[in-house]
Amino acid sequence: MNKEGLTTVFGILLFALIFGIVGYVYNNQLLYILAGLGLLLAVFSVYFFRDPLRTPPVDPSVILAPADGQVIDISQVQEPVFIEAQVTRVTIFMTVFNVHVNYVPFNGTVEYLKYSGSSYHRANLDNASQHNVHSFIGLETPYGKLAFKQITGMIARRVVCNLKFGQEVKTGQKFGIIKFGSRVEVFLPSWATVTIKQGDRLRAGESVIAKINEK
Repeated sequence: MNKEGLTTVFGILLFALIFGIVGYVYNNQLLYILAGLGLLLAVFSVYFFRDPLRTPPVDPSVILAPADGQVIDISQVQEPVFIEAQVTRVTIFMTVFNVHVNYVPFNGTVEYLKYSGSSYHRANLDNASQHNVHSFIGLETPYGKLAFKQITGMIARRVVCNLKFGQEVKTGQKFGIIKFGSRVEVFLPSWATVTIKQGDRLRAGESVIAKINEK
């Protein structure tokens, strides 16, 4: 289990224990039920925060999926924040049943890092990209700039990004997590050729989403 889930699981278990003890003392069936629901929620939280071993490909020319989930959009957009050019945006949507640990898509140095946004729209809606609470990470790679976003949703209320400005990162390196259903976007410049299509299901840190266009 990912360490970010420990507080959540132990907190739920504590409340379940309190409900159980008080229910026993007062012989209250409702509190027994609440204690049981708390235990079920704790079990689900352990499942949600699972952190399975992932093995990145050894090919240095590939860009990997930063998140588990389904590709819901691949489109040409203008990225004005870091890359400042037209890019291919790959949008990955995660349900509460996906692994939510996030991985660095490609080698580089963190040259931009910002946490912003104020809304919690459904993560599969287009306006979630701009308005939802998110972290935006920009990498300077050997080929140029690349960027990606961790975006919250209606249920997801927190993104965890453990990267720091100036940090050197490797393809497939674990860097954070989003707590509950959410979305991740990758902004690919012209030097990267997309190898996936809308509807594909991806595994973070293993699935190839693009390859370097050496030309």
